[in-house]
Amino acid sequence: MGKLQNSLKTRHITMISIGGVIGTGLFVGTGKNILSTGPAVIFSYGIACLIIVLIMQMVGEMASGELALGMKQSGDPEMGTFASYASKYVGEWAGFTVGWLYWASWVFIVGLEAALIGGMINAWFPVIPVWVGSVGITLLMTLINVYSVKTFGEFEYWVSFFKVTAIVVFLIVGTLMILGVWPTFEPEGFGILFNHGGFAPQGFVPILTAIVFVIFSICGAEVAAIAAAESENPAKNIVRAIRNVVFRLGLFFVGSVTIMVFVLRWNDAENLAAPYANILRMAGLPIAAEIMQVVIFVSLVSVLNSALYTSSRMLLEMSRQGDAPKFFSRIKNKRGAPVPAIIGSTIVAYICAMLYFISPDVIFYFLGNCVGGLMIIVYIFIAISQIRFRKEFIKANGPELPIRMWMFPYLTYATIFLLIAVYICQVFIESLKPQFYLSTAVFLVSVGLFFFMRKMKPSLSQSKNEEVETLVSEVN
Repeated sequence: MGKLQNSLKTRHITMISIGGVIGTGLFVGTGKNILSTGPAVIFSYGIACLIIVLIMQMVGEMASGELALGMKQSGDPEMGTFASYASKYVGEWAGFTVGWLYWASWVFIVGLEAALIGGMINAWFPVIPVWVGSVGITLLMTLINVYSVKTFGEFEYWVSFFKVTAIVVFLIVGTLMILGVWPTFEPEGFGILFNHGGFAPQGFVPILTAIVFVIFSICGAEVAAIAAAESENPAKNIVRAIRNVVFRLGLFFVGSVTIMVFVLRWNDAENLAAPYANILRMAGLPIAAEIMQVVIFVSLVSVLNSALYTSSRMLLEMSRQGDAPKFFSRIKNKRGAPVPAIIGSTIVAYICAMLYFISPDVIFYFLGNCVGGLMIIVYIFIAISQIRFRKEFIKANGPELPIRMWMFPYLTYATIFLLIAVYICQVFIESLKPQFYLSTAVFLVSVGLFFFMRKMKPSLSQSKNEEVETLVSEVN
C-alpha cells in the first residue's frame, strides 16, 4: 500500500513554519480590523497570536510525545493529527468531529483562494475567465502535491521566502517612518493613537470579536507540525517548528499592525483598504501597489497549496481511523503522496469554488461564515486533548517531553476559557451572528452524524475500540 516518505528537509519545515501564517488575511484583512476596532486592535492581534502560540505549544507537546512513544515501542516515528489526538484522548466522537470540521474548513479555504486567484488573473488578463483561472491554478497545485511531498516543500519554501522578504522590507521601512528618520514622512507620534476618537473608539467588545478574524487570518501555523511528520528528522523539526511560532507571529502580525496604527489614522478608510501598498507609497517607493499585488497573488497561491496539503493529510488520517472510506488511506505513489486523499480534497474544493460563481450570496456565504467559528471549536478540542494526553503520558511513564505546555494545567484551562469567551462574543456583533449560529449548527450536526453512523455500523465502533485497547496495553 505504501507509506508517507520522510523527504522534507529541515529548511523546508523552517520556511513553512515561518511563511505558513502569511496569507491574504494579513495583507487584506488587517486594514478592515483596524477600521472596526481602532488602535486598540493591537490588543486583538496580541491576544490572537498568544492563543495560537499556546495552541501550537499544545500540538507540539502531543506530537513530540506521540513520536517519543512511537519510537520507544516500535521505532516507527509516525505522527498523528489533531483528529487522532482527539479520538484517542477525548473520544471517538471528538476525533470524528474535529477531523471532519478541520478538513472541511481547509477544503473551503482551497475553494475560496481559487476563486480569489481567478479574480486577480481576470483583472490582469480580462481574456481569461475567472473560472478558468480558478480551475487552472487549483489543478497546478494538485499536480505539485500529487507528484511528491518534496515538491510541495520546495514550492512552499520559495513562495514563503518571497512573502517573508516582502514583510521584512515593510517592517524595516515602517519602523524608520515611525522613528522619523525616513526622509519623505513626518510621523504624528503617540498622539495618533488617542487624538482621533480615543484608543478604543468603537468600544471594547470589538477588541474581542476582532480576535475571531485574526485567528482566521493566522490559522495555518499548525501546518508545520503536520508537515514535520514527513521530514527527515520529525522529532527535531517538530520542536523547531513550534519554537519558531512565537517569534514569527509577534514580528509579522503584531509588528505589522503596530506600524499601521502609528502611520495611518484608524479611520482612514481609503488608505486602510490596502495598508501595505499605501504605506510603502507614502514612503515614496516606486510601484509599491503593483509589487504588493504580486505579493498578495503569491500569498493566495501559497495558502491554496498549503490548504490542499493539509486537507489531504487530514483526510488520510480520517481514513486510517475508520471515519472516512478506506480508499483514501491508499498510498500507491512511489514518492509517498496520498493521491486518493489529494484528489478527493481537490474535487470538493472545485465544488466550493464553483459555488462562489453559482451562489456567492447564499451557499458560499453560508460556508464562509462557518470557517472562523469552526477553527475556534477545533482549537478548543486540541486544548482538551492536551490535558487528557498529559495525564495518559504520565501514566505510561513515557520519556521526557521535548516540548511541554507552559504552566500546565492552568494555562491550558485559561486558553479554553478564552476561546469559549471569544466564540460567544460573536453573538454580540451583528455581522458575526451568522457565523456563530452556522458554525454551532455544523458542529452539532457533525456530532449527531457520528452517533447516527455508529448506530448504523456498531461493528466498526467495536473494531476501533479493540485497536485502542491493544495500543494502550502495548504502551503500558
